[in-house]
Amino acid sequence: MQKSTTVSPEDHARVSELLGREARGLCAIPVRGDDGEPIVIRVASLVDDKPFPTLFWLVDRELNYQLDQLEAGGFIARLQARVDREPALREAMAEDHDAHIALRNALMSEEDRARLQSLGFFDSLQQRGIGGIEKPDRIRCLHTWYAAHLVAPNTIGRLVDAHWSEAADTH
Repeated sequence: MQKSTTVSPEDHARVSELLGREARGLCAIPVRGDDGEPIVIRVASLVDDKPFPTLFWLVDRELNYQLDQLEAGGFIARLQARVDREPALREAMAEDHDAHIALRNALMSEEDRARLQSLGFFDSLQQRGIGGIEKPDRIRCLHTWYAAHLVAPNTIGRLVDAHWSEAADTH
């Protein structure tokens, strides 16, 4: 995988194709495959005058499918039960959310920050971490966690990677 941030008109068209809709708020492509194909996109914190708390979006079809399969197989429920039992995991997740909020703030344009403040959305956005999650000990969606993980490693992404590694070892 490569890290890059620029978005060309061709990139915008490709991301729109991968999403199946117009790529609104597209700011960057922070993670690409070795072939240059977008894997993770970064979205503005303000899209069409509405807050958009999901900073990173997974657009790779194969990874999305693999995560869909994990979710359909009950992996979120199993992970959530583990998180509920293990205070260290809850603490790590809270740290991940705090780091994500700080990263979103660092990447946010001054114009978006000012507009979010004038619309009264900025403070509530500061309470939302990875994937727009308000409760730092809840998982909700593997896709948003994993997209964020590919940019800045996090607890849930590491657990997904470990699961995939263990599954590969047993086959």
